[in-house]
Amino acid sequence: MVQFRLQGSKVLAVDLSGDGVRAKNGSMIAYEGDMAFKKLTGGGDGLRGMVTRRLTGEQMEVMEVKGHGTCYLADAATDISLVTLHQDTLHVEANNLLCTEGALRTGTTFTGLRGASQGNGLFTTTVEGTGQAALTSTGPAIVLRVSPQTPLTVDPGAYLAHTGRLRQEFQSGVTFRTFAGEGSGEAFQIRFEGEGLVYVQPSERLTVGGQL
Repeated sequence: MVQFRLQGSKVLAVDLSGDGVRAKNGSMIAYEGDMAFKKLTGGGDGLRGMVTRRLTGEQMEVMEVKGHGTCYLADAATDISLVTLHQDTLHVEANNLLCTEGALRTGTTFTGLRGASQGNGLFTTTVEGTGQAALTSTGPAIVLRVSPQTPLTVDPGAYLAHTGRLRQEFQSGVTFRTFAGEGSGEAFQIRFEGEGLVYVQPSERLTVGGQL
């Protein structure tokens, strides 16, 4: 059985008893016990996942970790959040996915213009099934609930991931940067409607939308 534990806010401890996890390549900082590490080609499952990622630009270097003991993972001192899935799908930016349980399936999905606005291609990573995943963020991530009565608008540079039955709508026009005097021309937003959770970080990635 795999167990994820946070050591502070920036280190993930993964307890393994013969099981396996997939983690961002190079994220291991220490381990106790008997561990085996294997670099995987492409972040998705199987040949289709590998080819899809190469075609779409959703690149993700992944390693498989198996064994008995505890493996400690971190990524550039970023903060880590845990997400528990129950036959659900997590949509997440590839750069923000640190680790998933081996039973979870990974792939890609089309995100339309939201991906284009971030300069990350038109696809994003999906994690499906039952188990835990670990996300990284610049600063502590917050989780915002979306309901039919309370839609949510997010700056694409702050978006990390989402779960649930959500619809995304790409919008152009005024964004948060505009009010801070940092906007220059066209800007972008993501509007979420439906029922689910959206994960955002308190620090924005550089996006194409912020530079146009």
